[in-house]
Amino acid sequence: MEVRKVSERIIKGFSTRTDNETEMNPNTGKIPALWKMFDETVPVNYKDGERVFGVYFNYESDHHGQFDVLAGFDGASTPSGKEIEQITIQAGKYLVFTHRGEMPQIAIDAWTEVWQYFSSNKPEHKRLYSTDFEYYPSENQIEVHIAVK
Repeated sequence: MEVRKVSERIIKGFSTRTDNETEMNPNTGKIPALWKMFDETVPVNYKDGERVFGVYFNYESDHHGQFDVLAGFDGASTPSGKEIEQITIQAGKYLVFTHRGEMPQIAIDAWTEVWQYFSSNKPEHKRLYSTDFEYYPSENQIEVHIAVK
């Protein structure tokens, strides 16, 4: 893991409101259906440099409260006939957790590392619960960015 300064960035896609308790149950989780809709609707042009993001925002409180999640991308084109939302990733300092391998296991592994780090006795960095995001530089790599003070 490493600390990075991130510039503001606009991401477009689809969102839902949920919480971690809901997502821990495969029968109630909303995020898998959100990603399925995104994957079936948005043509991401990786060859021209477009990339996929999962953005977490509008935190009610901490990891126990509700939050919004947006499955999105940074491309110019948007599918017609679908209402696309837009969120701004806030500029700032982020702690980045990187994993490589097969999806969805790398996402599970990255978030497991995030939870372990922030639930340790005295993490060096404190979460802001402002805007966090997943960045997918390729189909077999994930970078989870957590906003920190």
